[in-house]
Amino acid sequence: MALLTNGHTNGHAHFFSQDGETANIRFADIPSAIDIPVPGADIEEAVEVNLEDLPDDPTELCTLLENEAAAKNFWLVISLAYAKQHKFELAIEILNKGLAVLSRAPPKEKIGLLSLLCWLFLYKSREAPRVVPDGVLVSEARTKDFYLQAATGALNEASRVNPSFPPLFLARGILSLLRASLQPPSKTLAPGAVEQSERVETLRQALKCFDDASRVSAGRNMMAMLGKARTLFSLGRYADALECYQEVLGKMPDLQDPDPRIGIGCCLWQLSHREEAHAAWERALEINPDSKIANILIGLYYVHDSNRFSTTESGFLPIYKKAMTVYTQRAFKLDKEYPLTCATFGGYFLARQAWATVETLARKAIELTDVNAIASDGWYLLARKEHYAGPSGFPKAIEYYNRADNARGGGDRGFLPARFGAAQAQILNSDIDGAKFRLDKIIQYTKNIDAMVLLGSLYASEVFANMAAAVREDKTKEHQKATALLEAVRLAWKDPKKNIKPDTAVLICLSRLYEAEQPEKSLACLQQVFQMSLDKLPDEEKHEDIEDDDTRIARQKEHLAPQLLNNIGCFQFQMEKFDDAREAFQTGLTACIRLGEKEEDKDTDPLITTISFNLARTYEAIGLLEEAKQVYEGLLERHDEYTDARARLAYIELRQNPTVDGPKAMATLFETDAANLDVRALYGWYLSKAKRRAANIAEDQEQRHYKHTLQHYDKHDQYSLTGMGNLYLTTAREMRRDTEQDRDKRRKTYEKAVEFYLKALQLDPRNAYAAQGIGIAIVEDKKDFTAAVQIFSKIKDTVRDASVYVNLGHVYGELKQYSRAIESYEAALAKDRASDPQILACLGRTWLLKGKHEKSQSAMKSSLDYSQRALEIAPDQIHFHFNIAFVQIQLAQLLYSLPEGQRTLVEVEAAASGLDEAIESFAEIAKAKNPPYPRHDLEQRANMGRNTMRKQLERAVQQQAEYEETNKSKLARARELREAELRRREDERQAAEHAVRAEKERLARERQKLLESSRELAEKRAEEERKIEEAEWTEDSEGERVKRRRKGKGGGGGKRKKKGEDDTGDENATDGDGVGSSGRKQRRGKSTTDGSGGDGSADEKRAPRKKRRLAKKSEKKMKSSELVVDSDSEGDGAVTVGTQPTGGDTGGAFDPDALSDVEMADADNDEEEDVAVKQRQRKNISRRIDDDDDENGEQADPAPQSNGKGNIFADGDDPPTVDDAVGAAGDSDTAEY
Repeated sequence: MALLTNGHTNGHAHFFSQDGETANIRFADIPSAIDIPVPGADIEEAVEVNLEDLPDDPTELCTLLENEAAAKNFWLVISLAYAKQHKFELAIEILNKGLAVLSRAPPKEKIGLLSLLCWLFLYKSREAPRVVPDGVLVSEARTKDFYLQAATGALNEASRVNPSFPPLFLARGILSLLRASLQPPSKTLAPGAVEQSERVETLRQALKCFDDASRVSAGRNMMAMLGKARTLFSLGRYADALECYQEVLGKMPDLQDPDPRIGIGCCLWQLSHREEAHAAWERALEINPDSKIANILIGLYYVHDSNRFSTTESGFLPIYKKAMTVYTQRAFKLDKEYPLTCATFGGYFLARQAWATVETLARKAIELTDVNAIASDGWYLLARKEHYAGPSGFPKAIEYYNRADNARGGGDRGFLPARFGAAQAQILNSDIDGAKFRLDKIIQYTKNIDAMVLLGSLYASEVFANMAAAVREDKTKEHQKATALLEAVRLAWKDPKKNIKPDTAVLICLSRLYEAEQPEKSLACLQQVFQMSLDKLPDEEKHEDIEDDDTRIARQKEHLAPQLLNNIGCFQFQMEKFDDAREAFQTGLTACIRLGEKEEDKDTDPLITTISFNLARTYEAIGLLEEAKQVYEGLLERHDEYTDARARLAYIELRQNPTVDGPKAMATLFETDAANLDVRALYGWYLSKAKRRAANIAEDQEQRHYKHTLQHYDKHDQYSLTGMGNLYLTTAREMRRDTEQDRDKRRKTYEKAVEFYLKALQLDPRNAYAAQGIGIAIVEDKKDFTAAVQIFSKIKDTVRDASVYVNLGHVYGELKQYSRAIESYEAALAKDRASDPQILACLGRTWLLKGKHEKSQSAMKSSLDYSQRALEIAPDQIHFHFNIAFVQIQLAQLLYSLPEGQRTLVEVEAAASGLDEAIESFAEIAKAKNPPYPRHDLEQRANMGRNTMRKQLERAVQQQAEYEETNKSKLARARELREAELRRREDERQAAEHAVRAEKERLARERQKLLESSRELAEKRAEEERKIEEAEWTEDSEGERVKRRRKGKGGGGGKRKKKGEDDTGDENATDGDGVGSSGRKQRRGKSTTDGSGGDGSADEKRAPRKKRRLAKKSEKKMKSSELVVDSDSEGDGAVTVGTQPTGGDTGGAFDPDALSDVEMADADNDEEEDVAVKQRQRKNISRRIDDDDDENGEQADPAPQSNGKGNIFADGDDPPTVDDAVGAAGDSDTAEY
């Protein structure tokens, strides 16, 4: 703050000077000099003190005031003069000496000095540091808390003198407000809980003090109103604070120090009205261009506005530059000690890595602020500075991050960037568990996207590290957490309200997580990265000039990352989309070439080698073995030590020449790379296919190979462990089980196999082949089919091999779940095993069991079909001949056992033919060299079929023929009855449709008649209206059409005589209002008439009609007639609304018993009143009369014409309905609206 000199008044009511500069309004009016009177002198003497040039040591002035027994006002004025020159310590010293001098004076003499002393302490607390500066002793430090305690002491002493002294209320409020700024915000509250922290209680006390100050001043103390608004703002009641600021501005629109517009803008900002807040601050800056607060707040507005763009977008820099250079820099020049400006400018210098400047500004923001949020920003700047410093600064960074978070309350109310930064520092400091705990808390409170990405990446890194470990642990939970977090982030990208752009790093991480279990999702993530990469290509690489879409996209792919194309190709290869994989690999090779041309120092050879190998593997899968060999040979020319390429060449040679060249190639490969585990695994596979089976497993060549690998190369080689398990499993399956000793030895061999499988699973819990081996051992040894089903079901999606489905089919067959077994075998056939005779034989067996279980011919026939297909593929296999013969025997037995109604003669004859074939097959199989069953058993089966079953089927054929012949007539009769029933139903349906059509035609004819009748009636009514118009209108002498003039009959006209009434009466009598005794309304002529009904001029124009709504009694079902009568007198413009009286001289009295009809007829009662008008139902009547303020010349519409029977509401000839309970004229229920 610049020093303020004395000798200039503040002006009045905060006016603005003519030159636009703001008048000084901070201190009271201090004169240039002051005269201190000298008491006791004979003549009036005084000592003049120059208040513009005050001494640095006020001792002489204090001595003078004390010796001359000066009044308290002189002490106050001199103290204020020092304070105005920013010499607050000297001002406080003067007040303390003044209090000491006035110690014996009445207490009320000291209250002014105590009040000023309290305010000076409060002012000093605003400029004092918040914490003890570095290098200063705590006992000597003058912090904010020190001055607040001093202010509390002065305020308490003043309150003891006069607790109701008005300035003390405001001082108490300010003291409580400043004390609350030093107290930490409240921690997290439970939902629905009321906050009761110390800070909130202090703010509530401040609010009460400001209310008291405003009350004693009758609402004129604007500082109290501003303090109340500031307190409400601190309590988070922004709408209430906004009202207070607006009230102050309304009462004092010229107030600018403090400026209520600043508070209004802050409240609007917190209420999410950003533009309105900006307008308020702009207005404050317009009034006072040197307002540091308005400048920095507008700067912060533009900083916030720049967040709409990323730092790399073109729209970011102009807005951010405007915020920093135009507004923040100007605010800093106005006051270099203002905390908010220091914190904002510190962020700018942090981006420029000016560490010393950041340190200075952050310390100022922390030490000088009264706002916890600004102190939090200061600690955050220091934390970021230490974070950039590297490993040596991580501990301090974490400490400063925690302080920044606690300054804003911590928990769910804390500072999110600080908590996130602390987690980052913990990760860099190798405190992964602490970082995960902190990030988990952040997500629990805020669902922050960055925190979710970081925490998901931490869990994913653990999963990836476990994948590469020699001994793997179970990281299922970490895998699930990582996937859930990153998928939540991916879902947030789709929310347009959040406006979050997708991140390729998240997608790549998700792709790696899905790679093992859900490759299709992994590929989807990579394809999304692929599309994002295409969208980000520069314009010159998009090739927009190419019209063909496929060609243009193919050219664009060449500019993408080769790694991305390679990974996409690998997943497509895994999904057996070999053509797509080949295209991806070929494009990846082209991308490598372009990358080398673009970045000459880039080594693309590793990428080219990897992608070329993958392309060759794709050629193998497609069947292009020669192309694959060319690629492998090319790789070996460039890298002769490339073992994988040599291994694939040896495998291709083995496939093409399995007898001579293939085995030589495998032997050569094994000799040159015997230490390579992949080569040893391939050679072990070759031995399993080419070896001769040994009786003793210890002499097995494959077993010795695996054992040598485990003993001398790698005891944790998973392929060797799994291969050993397979060897023991095969050996146990073929062992004898005649005696208990044989069964015990067989069981131990199974257990040995399971031990190898379990060892492989310990190394890799996802080793599906080892798990499948355990499942087979459980079935064969323990007969635990349920456990085996669970194992096979889990691994069937991992092991893409038909063996898993074959094993599932075996187990389901044992469980007698034949339908599932058939599904499993069919799935095995779909895995490129359609020509596998073993699977076809298994299907035949399962269908046979299903047919026997369900006694189903169709199942038996399916079994026979699959058995025949297996024999067609392998005709030399004698056991397939046995399977067909066995199924034919079973089918013959089934048909023989079925009743005649469930079989046909054709089926029985076919079964007999199949039986003959089976007998011949059994005889031939028995003569074979190695029959599948003993010859004696086969011969017995043939003899049984020849001697027994053939005779049974012959009898069955005869019986079936007789049955069908006997039932032939019955079947014909039943068929005729069925056809007759169907014909009858069809006839009934057609008859019903004809009746419906006839009814529709009848209704259409009636509707047409009604339409014609309505049309005729409308034409007739139109003709009648035309005749009426011709009768009413004529032509005058000038040829213009005018309405015919009616003859007057004097007075108001008579009443129509009703049945039973006397002919003599007061029919023509009228009252003063122009209403006869019958209560009927007179028709107004074309000109106004007097009471005698004289004729008017025909040339006078009719006065405009006036409308008025008649009163309507809602609670009555039936209503009486209401008459509207116009007065012919110019001075009487009133409209009278009443009910219709009865005939006779009743003096206006109403007789409800005599009321039989409601009439509203024309007073003229000429021939036109019999013409029918448009008929309306009484219930739908809604008549409105518009009121007019002009009483003179007021007219009403002429009464509507009746239907010729005295009732305009009647419908046709129906008698009217009248309410007998109507009120008399003038009642509230019948009064006009």
